[in-house]
Amino acid sequence: MKKLVVLLSILILSLSLFACGQAPESSPAKDGKDGKIKIEYYHVNAETQGGISVKELVDNFNKNNDHIEVVATYNPDMYKGLMQNLQAKQAAKESPAIAQIGWAFLDYFSNNFDYVSPQEAIDEFDKEDPDFLKENFLPNILDLAKNSKGDQVGIPYSLSTPVLYINRDILKECGLPEAGPQTWQEVSQFAKTIKEKTGKYGLYIQEPQDFWAQQALVESNGGKMIQDHKASFADPQGIEAMELYQAMVQDGSAIHISWDEGVQSFVDGNIAMCYTTIARREQIQKGAQFDVAAVKSPTFAGKDRCVPAGGCFLAITATDKDQIKAAWEFEKYLYGVEQMATWTKGTGYTPPRKGVAEAENGLKAFLEENQMMKPAIEQSKDVVSWASFPGNAGLQAEQLLLDMRDEILAGANVQESMTTTQEKINSLLEK
Repeated sequence: MKKLVVLLSILILSLSLFACGQAPESSPAKDGKDGKIKIEYYHVNAETQGGISVKELVDNFNKNNDHIEVVATYNPDMYKGLMQNLQAKQAAKESPAIAQIGWAFLDYFSNNFDYVSPQEAIDEFDKEDPDFLKENFLPNILDLAKNSKGDQVGIPYSLSTPVLYINRDILKECGLPEAGPQTWQEVSQFAKTIKEKTGKYGLYIQEPQDFWAQQALVESNGGKMIQDHKASFADPQGIEAMELYQAMVQDGSAIHISWDEGVQSFVDGNIAMCYTTIARREQIQKGAQFDVAAVKSPTFAGKDRCVPAGGCFLAITATDKDQIKAAWEFEKYLYGVEQMATWTKGTGYTPPRKGVAEAENGLKAFLEENQMMKPAIEQSKDVVSWASFPGNAGLQAEQLLLDMRDEILAGANVQESMTTTQEKINSLLEK
């Protein structure tokens, strides 16, 4: 009878603890199929934007791994939507193990979320390969995933840069070199000639809801979007770059329209040159009914090329030790040569890891057949960070840049518009 009372007491105590949320801890990591460690991978790739490749990579990993099960979770509304979902998950203590983080959220993420740096994961769980980062990534590429404090928050994954797509048929018709222009001064000259001889627009520069392409112009002329944590684009170099851009739009040799309209108009043969991301390669390559090519982002005469990185980095957001270990194993798999090649073929992003372009099991054969990818890969050494304003005013600052772009392309005084906008942004950053 005493034994029965003791057993009942234990049962009642256990139930009361469970009801109060104090049940004995069970490892959340060991709930996958066949006792595998289950981890969640947050990504932003819809089916038409790399989602098929995500599924292929995850399925292949799961098929060939005997102790880890990866669940891929798609987040709509791109990186902003992912950050909102990640915030809710962290508050509920249900963070995924690994997540894609957009470049524009690098500082915000590192200041507001728990994460494990890649080198920390390597030092604890991959001691046999301590120099994985140094041996496989160029320093300027790794720097893209360092926050303003210099901490390596993650590893670059999706990497895109702007290239100049050209309609060789139009260039040939106008007696221009089919290799295309190399400098922005030549771009301007080509555009004028094309307009005069064909009546078609010579150039379109992408205009989505960001200043990414225009940053390339400003910084390739020696300007800087941000210096010492302040907006600094309204310097003589930045003003000169935007004046060149404005002049082309004002004389009708370039066109000021939305991104989708601009790219489609190029594909339709109504614009001779289109400056946009390499991630649009597949759309342009499949749609163009003319001799189309891509060349590296133009420079300004005598100056270095600077192309801002688009895309994201991968961050380990797991908190459980087993999940952190599993997250690193999965992440390292994604950076394998064959997996990087799969990602590039399925998305158009250039591989951040060294050696993928030349490898037989990488992109060697693919690049021989897809010459349009080569300019983006060749200019990887010229990649700089996408300007991300510090503090909580980033979204407001970006909108001010877009307003400035519209003002300038509508004919406003470039120096006045840029100086006023720079002052407004710096005023926001001081609050």
